Amino acid sequence: MDKILVIGAGGQLGTELTEALRNRLGAQNVVSSDVRSTHSAEAGPFEKLDVMDKEGLGRIIDKYKITQIYHLAAILSANGEKNPLFAWRLNMEGLLNVLEAAREKNLHKIYWPSSIAVFGPTTPMENTPQQTVMEPNTVYGISKQAGEQWCQYYFEKFGVDVRSIRYPGLIGYKALPGGGTTDYAVDIYHQALKQNAYTCFLREDSYLPMMYMPDAVRGTLELMDAEADNLTIRTSYNLNGISFSPKEMTAAIQKHIPGFTIGYAPDFRQAIADSWPDAVDDSVARRDWNWKPEYDLDRMTEDMLANLQPAYV
Repeated sequence: MDKILVIGAGGQLGTELTEALRNRLGAQNVVSSDVRSTHSAEAGPFEKLDVMDKEGLGRIIDKYKITQIYHLAAILSANGEKNPLFAWRLNMEGLLNVLEAAREKNLHKIYWPSSIAVFGPTTPMENTPQQTVMEPNTVYGISKQAGEQWCQYYFEKFGVDVRSIRYPGLIGYKALPGGGTTDYAVDIYHQALKQNAYTCFLREDSYLPMMYMPDAVRGTLELMDAEADNLTIRTSYNLNGISFSPKEMTAAIQKHIPGFTIGYAPDFRQAIADSWPDAVDDSVARRDWNWKPEYDLDRMTEDMLANLQPAYV
C-alpha cells in the first residue's frame, strides 16, 4: 500500500484531493500537511510543514514511510504579483525540495500541478496546443514554466516519476480559492446566494478555460493511475474542461436565481486574464490516459448552487 503525503492540503485543490485519496486508500495512508494548522483529528494524520524546510520534509517522509507526494503548495497568480520575489522562492524552492527528496529517497511517484499561466500573450489563444510558444508575463506563470522543465529534467536524468497537469481555473464548493485570476468563478456563486448580486473584476467577455473540481480531482487520479509507459509528456499535460465568460456564467446562474445581477469593475487581474488562452487542446491527455471531462457550465452551476445553498438559508 502506498503512503501518500499531500503538501498544501488546506488549499482549494488540496482539500478535495486529500479527501478523495483518503476515501480510496484509507485515512491513515494519506498524510495531509500545510503551513497552517488545518488538522481535524478524525480525518487522518496531519503535519504542519513549510515546504521550504527540506529537513522537515525529509523527517515526515521517513516518519510515515511516504512513497508518493502530491505537492500542491504555491503562491497563485494574483497574489504572486503582490510579492513576486517571495512567490518565486516558494514556488521554486518548494518544488526542488520535493524533487530532491524523491531522488534521494527513491519515492514511487510525484504529482505537481502546473497551470495555464505558463502561456502568455504570444501563445495561440484558441485551442492552445500541448507544445507551443510560452512567454508568461506573471511570476506565477514563470515559476510554473520553469517548474515544468525541472520535472522533465528529474524524470530524464534521475528517473523520478513526476506527473503534472496544466490546470485551468478550478471551481469547487468545499474550499475557497486562494488568490488566483479565475477566483471570480467561485465567488460569484457565493455572492449570488448571499446578496443576489456580484461585482466582477474581469470584463463580461473574458473567456478563460475552467474546470469543475470533481473533474479536476478525477483527472488527477487518472493520470497518477496511468501506466508510466503510456505517458509521453513529462513537463505537464494540457487539460480542458469548460470555457466561458462572466456574462455566460451569469446567464447560467439566472436560470436558478432569476433576480441575480452582475456589475463589472476590471482591475489588474484583467491584464493577466488577457494573456491566457480561451481554451486548450487536450488531445494528448485524451490519447495517453483517456481523459474526458464530465461537467458543462449548466451541470456545474446546478451542482454548485445546490451544495452552497444550505449555508445561506
